[in-house]
Amino acid sequence: MAHIILGASGRVGSAVVDRLLELGAPVKGVVRNEGKADALKSRGVDTSIADAHNLPALKAALRDGETLFALTPETGREKNVLGDTNDILTNYRAALVADGIKKVVGLSSMGAQHREGTGNLVMSYMLEHAFDGIGVSRVFIRPAYYFSNWLNYLEPAEKNGMLPTFFPVDLKIPMICPADVGRFAAEVLTNGDSDMTIYELYGPRSYSSADVAKAFGEVLGREVKAQQISRKDWDKTLDSIGFSADGVRNFVEMTEAVISGKSMPDGKGTVRAQADTTLESYLEEAVKNA
Repeated sequence: MAHIILGASGRVGSAVVDRLLELGAPVKGVVRNEGKADALKSRGVDTSIADAHNLPALKAALRDGETLFALTPETGREKNVLGDTNDILTNYRAALVADGIKKVVGLSSMGAQHREGTGNLVMSYMLEHAFDGIGVSRVFIRPAYYFSNWLNYLEPAEKNGMLPTFFPVDLKIPMICPADVGRFAAEVLTNGDSDMTIYELYGPRSYSSADVAKAFGEVLGREVKAQQISRKDWDKTLDSIGFSADGVRNFVEMTEAVISGKSMPDGKGTVRAQADTTLESYLEEAVKNA
């Protein structure tokens, strides 16, 4: 009986697969297209192709699985972000009931304790409640803000010495390496956590946008300064990179929740865990491989 990994080609999902392979655990990766499936197969990973909106394909992908690593994919381009998430989670639930998965490990996020008012983070609230009442063990991981989000700004940092940010430049928030999240999730998939456990997963420390700019500067060998994007420019900035109207609305609401502190860890009935990779070492490796 395999550990089924949805989103197995993503930053976190691929790290889950890597760690399970290291542990010698049976693993099946689920991806949406053949090209990504080939990369997994070349490493000897049993692979299925299934879109989360395709229930028959999803049921087939989960067949013979014992545990499931689940996440809520989004691109910012959905016409109805939370409606799309609800459709996906409805399919997850139906597939679980049909295929006998005994344990779900869900990739949630810090701030998932709020059922509304946090934009994209509401997707994580929905995930944490999607499997209520169906008799599966549920474990959720709420990681901090991903280091990888800053890689979107590598080009302006390198060319212009500027790091755009939606946050006040001195606002410190918990951050973490996505591969550390994947490795942690693999350990959780293979341990005996009982229903229901929620981990809040931190990196080694909190960072501000100014800290990120400094780290970029050290890696790139030039001065880099953080510059906050004016609030009046948020909508047009997101629209310019292809976000839908609802994608913009949810991203803005999420960003405001981060700035106000609403998205901070809950700390009530959760288990605190910590990973070790620093922002500096992550960026050094990422820039080297860019």
